Amino acid sequence: MLFMVIENFMNRDPQPVYSRLAEKGRMMPEGLTYINSWISEDFSTCWQVMETDKIENFEAWTRNWDDLVEFEIVPVMTSAEARAKTDRS
Repeated sequence: MLFMVIENFMNRDPQPVYSRLAEKGRMMPEGLTYINSWISEDFSTCWQVMETDKIENFEAWTRNWDDLVEFEIVPVMTSAEARAKTDRS
């Protein structure tokens, strides 16, 4: 299952996040896969697409970052999947 992870950096400061990432890596549990990410031009927000079969995997991962980031995690699907689910023909 795909998820859009919206990360808002505390104090609009990404530097502590990038420092921890360089030191410790993504610190993701097995079963949680990073797909891609985008950063706002003002460096306040990151949007990531991730994949997992167990939403509980996010709990273990966000605990490693929740002192630096506020998270919103939204289940999403591809446009092709949405089209297939809504195809009435």
